[in-house]
Amino acid sequence: MRATAPAPDPAPVLSPMLQRLAAERATGALMRDRGTLYLADGKVVHAESPSTPGIEVLLTRGGALRREGWWDAVAEAGAGQRVGRHLVDSGRVPGGALELCHLGALYDAAFFALAPTRTPARFRYGVAHWIGPVRPVPVDAVQRETLRRRELLDRIWPDAVTDSAPLVRTGHPADSPVPPRQRRVLERVDGVRTATDIAQDLGRSAFHTLVDLRRLAAAGLVAAVRETADPAAGRIAFPEVTADPDVALLRRLRDALEAL
Repeated sequence: MRATAPAPDPAPVLSPMLQRLAAERATGALMRDRGTLYLADGKVVHAESPSTPGIEVLLTRGGALRREGWWDAVAEAGAGQRVGRHLVDSGRVPGGALELCHLGALYDAAFFALAPTRTPARFRYGVAHWIGPVRPVPVDAVQRETLRRRELLDRIWPDAVTDSAPLVRTGHPADSPVPPRQRRVLERVDGVRTATDIAQDLGRSAFHTLVDLRRLAAAGLVAAVRETADPAAGRIAFPEVTADPDVALLRRLRDALEAL
């Protein structure tokens, strides 16, 4: 008698609302308190979070694209929601490099956007992101990768406070040499910067920065600055999402100019 193969484990459900939207093949923006997931026909096509560097940071700081090339593409193709396609067609970025950076930014932001929350999510049907189509990802794959990342971080160091609080060096001697990648992170720990600040400064994935920081915490080299409770900390502001791509572009350009 032939043995039956075990049934595959069911995909994790981190957001019942996201699961329902995938089942109905919805298109639009799912807004949660730590980020936004953009769907097209029930698949995740982009994600953004204030906790992570955006795709433009990964492309420009990683050397795949000059900063002015990014903003030229946004100005020329943003209103038509085809920035990604324009970058490739104009020869500014190879298709493979764009896909890698896009998937990195998508999974990075989704990790934070799908964090546990008591704040109800909202969904706006019909909203599309101006980056345009690059590589859609099934919802099950996004949820499975998010859960895998959570479990990895907990195995390294179980205290998640290092993910969001300002960090300080402990001054303890290292038992072994700190690898170059972690050393670059450690050099930016100053008692003020958070993991998000360090990731932005390095132009690197926020999740991979969390991995390095938790390893440094496990080695006793960094610790979180424990702050007193802020009465405004519980007030959640949803990220700005608009169905008008021109308004979204103006906001993005405004933010970029303010950051200069």
